[in-house]
Amino acid sequence: MTTSAADALAATGLGRIGQIAMTVRDLRGAVTFYRDVLGLPLLFEAPPRLAFFDCAGQRLMLGEPEDGEAPRGNSVLYFSVPDVHAAHATLTARGVTFVDAPHLIARLADREIWMAFLRDPEENLLAIMAEVPLTN
Repeated sequence: MTTSAADALAATGLGRIGQIAMTVRDLRGAVTFYRDVLGLPLLFEAPPRLAFFDCAGQRLMLGEPEDGEAPRGNSVLYFSVPDVHAAHATLTARGVTFVDAPHLIARLADREIWMAFLRDPEENLLAIMAEVPLTN
């Protein structure tokens, strides 16, 4: 980070993102998928519309829209995994249908970035990704 970027960040007090939110239409179904299929630890629920998961220290909130609101568009969630092929095989065995197979996204000077994309039961796009160090 450049000095000016660090100064701007310090002036605002912004830091690490504390929580990511995704809107879902069926909270019960989403909890089942994220907890039982993806294996994310359920931290707590705030009935009737919210559930919170731990993503290796990053909190993910799933929430139904407020009364009368339409579901919002969601960002793509990229889950880091140590081995994209092993994670793909494990999740496929749990019934996850992938959009594509693990594939190379970029080859950098010191590592390769691999990804595979999937959808949750509400068609939100998710990905598993691994950064694989290059060996000489």
